[in-house]
Amino acid sequence: MLKRLSVLLLVLLALPAFCQEGWRDKQGRPVPETDSRRSVNGFGGSLLVTPDADWKAKWETPSDTVPHFDEAKSVSRGRQVFFLIFFANPLLKDGRVADITCDIDVVRPDGKPTFHQLDVPCYKGIINEPVSHTFLSTAVVGWTGDPGDPSGTWVLRVLLKDNVRHASVPLRTSFELR
Repeated sequence: MLKRLSVLLLVLLALPAFCQEGWRDKQGRPVPETDSRRSVNGFGGSLLVTPDADWKAKWETPSDTVPHFDEAKSVSRGRQVFFLIFFANPLLKDGRVADITCDIDVVRPDGKPTFHQLDVPCYKGIINEPVSHTFLSTAVVGWTGDPGDPSGTWVLRVLLKDNVRHASVPLRTSFELR
């Protein structure tokens, strides 16, 4: 499930590689942090809402293949989307073990929470490749707008936590439910 990448391309938007100074584009230049892509104390996180039902097959490709994910900014009611959480540069314990958890919140257009989970296991285990690579969290949420859900801007908030480094990266993105 874990996959090594130097760069992860999104449709019309590159998710740059990470190094200890922060996210970088494929030419190695620093890129500005955004609500959905940032780093804290050397630990990086990125958040994407995708309509790609084949996200897992796209991720589990040979290391020389860069997966492409569409980004969902507008979602039709009844269509499933997936919340993908990426991380880079976790601090490792003895034996190269990472310990990443996250708090996940989905907030309706009226400000009411519809999903709230604390300390969701996002990755716990050995990492045998450079930590500067981009990794996909084991926590992937599938979400579908139901007929009774309000139209408007839905907000996804994730607090990505490196429990070894004791660093937390707040991430936020949104999409329109129509």
